[in-house]
Amino acid sequence: MKIVINTASAPAAIGPYSQGMAFDNLVFTSGQIPLDPATMEFVPGGIKEQSQQSLTNLKAVLEQAGAGLDTVIKTTCFLADMADFAAFNEVYTEFFGTQAAPARSCIQAARLPKDALVEVEAIAFIR
Repeated sequence: MKIVINTASAPAAIGPYSQGMAFDNLVFTSGQIPLDPATMEFVPGGIKEQSQQSLTNLKAVLEQAGAGLDTVIKTTCFLADMADFAAFNEVYTEFFGTQAAPARSCIQAARLPKDALVEVEAIAFIR
């Protein structure tokens, strides 16, 4: 049975999708962009600040589902500019570390929602 995941600790959906869906012991998140959930505006700053907010939002959705950053199996990361790859990796490492980090794809997208610099989605297991 699939279960809709929703939390006020992450931005509300800006389209016809759920923040996440759980099925059995897996959770699939929608892509999280760097919106502050309280204001629904981008956090000030550049790629590092936007990456931190996107990953904070991702963490909130995972935790609402009973998962966490430590249960993430796979992430897909979208960057508006691959020149930001190294700066994104610095922030990503703060959240996931380097030992047993999740499998990951990271691609440059032609354009992200609301012209974000970064978007991150994940698949994780529920504890």
